[in-house]
This record gives sequence, structure tokens and C-alpha cells, in this order.
Amino acid sequence: MQGYPAQAVECVHKTLKEVVDHPVSLTGALTWAIGVFFWVGDLPSAELHIDWFISHAEAHSLGPNAAVGRGLKAQLAIRRDDAKGGVEGLRGCLEKIHAARHGLVTTEFNDSLVQGLAATGRFIEALMLIDETIQLVEANGDIVYTPELLRLKGSLLLSKPQPRVADAELCFAQSLELSRRQGARAWELRTATDLATLFADQGQPERSRALLQPVFEQFVEGFDTADLKAAKSLLSTLDRTC
Repeated sequence: MQGYPAQAVECVHKTLKEVVDHPVSLTGALTWAIGVFFWVGDLPSAELHIDWFISHAEAHSLGPNAAVGRGLKAQLAIRRDDAKGGVEGLRGCLEKIHAARHGLVTTEFNDSLVQGLAATGRFIEALMLIDETIQLVEANGDIVYTPELLRLKGSLLLSKPQPRVADAELCFAQSLELSRRQGARAWELRTATDLATLFADQGQPERSRALLQPVFEQFVEGFDTADLKAAKSLLSTLDRTC
């Protein structure tokens, strides 16, 4: 998911057509497809493919995959502001996944669980989980997720009743460095938007725009996606401020 949004969605449809008659391959392709729809903010398409995933897993007696499907459903609930239900669903799903030693989606589910915990005001639990997850991906060498995890940690630190601004800014800076090193433009845009928002809130609109504008200009399409809409909205606000 490090390319442009429209290319990713086009690739989703092509891949699903290629594996539709292969039960195990289809579950993997659907997991990836749902992640793309989450990324671009297309929740109706995500829900459609989650339902397909669950029915397919159940029809072919793919037990661990059915648990993953319910976890994806819980992720969707959190994105639709049902944090309490999403947290409960994800915790139950993660227990079953760990019992089955099916850990391929643990990082993504932990990410969503952190967001759900924070949305319900459980910041200590959320910070403990994000630190555990960062340590896990570093130990596994799966550092592709590290920029997003660091961004999420920075957001958590800002959302606390007593915000830790300096620590949050450090997390954002580390996330930007890693995302650029990996060529992960999607992660870079999210972090640049969050850090630019922090600069703007500190009364530094010029610094904010100088950070975000060149990152935003890397994208030539996909402007109807959630992340690009957020970045464009912030830049418009900065234009009125500067």
C-alpha cells in the first residue's frame, strides 16, 4: 500500500479476479483488499469484502480465518466510532488468533485496538500496547509498520489529559524519517499531516505548510481518499492563516 490509491484499488480488483477460485489464496487476497479499502477510507467497500471474507472462510471450514474476519469486523466498528464494541471484538479475536498461532494480522489488529482504547479514554493501556507492538515488529524484523506505529504513539501522547508534546514530536520525527527511508508515501503523508497540525496549533503556520506542502505534492491522484482530503483541508486552512 505504498503506491498511489487508485493504482492500489485497481490492483485489488485484478488480484481478486485471479484467485477467486482458490479458497486459501482468496482469503489472503481479501485480507489485503480490505486493508486497501481501510487505507483509502472506503468503508462501505471494506464492509462488503469483510462479509465476503467471513462467509468464504466459514463455507470452507477455515476456522482461524473466520476469527480474522470477525477481527476485521471489529476494526470496522472502531472506524465507525463504535470503539467499545470494536475493542471487545478485537480482544476476543486476538485471543483466538494467538491460540491458533495465526499471527499474520496481529500488528494491524493491535493498531486498531490501540485506537479503540484511546477513544474510550484508556490511554495507559493504549500506550502499553503500542510500545509492545513496536517491540514486536522490531524483534520480528517487520519494520514496514514501524512508521505508522510511531505516528500512532505520537497521536496518543498528544491526546492524553496531560499531553506530552515534546515526546509526541519526537515520535512524529522518527516516523517521518523511517517512512521516507522506506519510500512509504502513505505513512509519510499521515505523519506529515499530524506533525503539521501540531506546528499549526503551536502558532507556526509557515513551518506547518513548509512540512506538509511538498509531501502532499508527491501525489497526483487519489484526492478523494481520507488522508489526502485531511492534508488538503489543513493546507487550505494554513493558506488562510499565513
